Amino acid sequence: MTGMPRFVVGLDNGGTKNNSTVLDETGRFLIGEMIERPSRVGDGPEAAISALESSFDHVLAVAGVARGSVHAVGLDTPGPASAEGVLSSKGSTNFAHIGWRGFDIRRALEQRLGLPVTYSNDGNAAALYAHHAYFGELAAERSSVSVIIGTGLGGGVVEGGRIILGAAGMAGELGHVYIPMDGLLVDGQPTPSCNCGFVADAESVASLAGIERNLLPFWLAQYPDHPLASSPLGEGAKLVRSYGEGGDPLALEIFRQQAIALGRLFTIANNFIDPHAYFVGGGAVEAAVSFREWFLELVAQHTVLRDEQRRSATFALVPDLDMAGARGAAIAALGSLRADRGVE
Repeated sequence: MTGMPRFVVGLDNGGTKNNSTVLDETGRFLIGEMIERPSRVGDGPEAAISALESSFDHVLAVAGVARGSVHAVGLDTPGPASAEGVLSSKGSTNFAHIGWRGFDIRRALEQRLGLPVTYSNDGNAAALYAHHAYFGELAAERSSVSVIIGTGLGGGVVEGGRIILGAAGMAGELGHVYIPMDGLLVDGQPTPSCNCGFVADAESVASLAGIERNLLPFWLAQYPDHPLASSPLGEGAKLVRSYGEGGDPLALEIFRQQAIALGRLFTIANNFIDPHAYFVGGGAVEAAVSFREWFLELVAQHTVLRDEQRRSATFALVPDLDMAGARGAAIAALGSLRADRGVE
């Protein structure tokens, strides 16, 4: 690439905030901190697209980059959505407003900004950033699987430095992979169910929703005098991590089951993909260092690998998780821009 510097903007669209970043053509991020603005998704598409444009203009002002120097935009949102950025016709948690049903958010932003927009779901964007941040110049020669523990369980699969999308754009929905429950559940513990309608999938255990819906109610019955017994389940689920950091037995049982679930999920992934790295973000790994190291080590212990795989595989954290979505969206857009111009 020659001539004037070219830049890419990454926009991470969330339920309440947009986070944004700027990436130059060499792959260097100009923004080192969170740049947040209200997302207004609850007000419907028109307000939210205007808010995305406002975030776009604001981050350029912070970075000192002229709008005319931007050649592409990366956008990520929570799903479900197609690979092209058409939101589910049934709506979703973030896009509950009726105007979002079947809405083409990628095209709407593209028309508003007058720039090409590359769309990713938020799990894929974070996975792509983790891959590139960890492997650097070797990213195009490596593969990885990432899981992001939040309200649900997001994730992504990267091969050769690029996200695997699948025919309908729904590859990497790791949260809804069925996992064995024998040895994970204790005697008398019911088979967990997921908000998606599945039973015994990874998200039914390894997610905030899984804690609230399945794990916390069971373990409170085993520890009826626990302080969380007096809290509503939704509030209690959010407090479990702080109890885990303090070594609370109930909380440790919950996170032990989550770690086993992720290990079994990675075991399934390893037999399909045999990746170089397994990344975990959110949940317990956003806690105190000793606690997250315990959790990540437990995930690794329950990931069944062959000796050859164990020697070459890495288990690591998703870095800069709050910024990973925007950064991954920007990386995806830069990759599309380079591909369009025939640049490796």
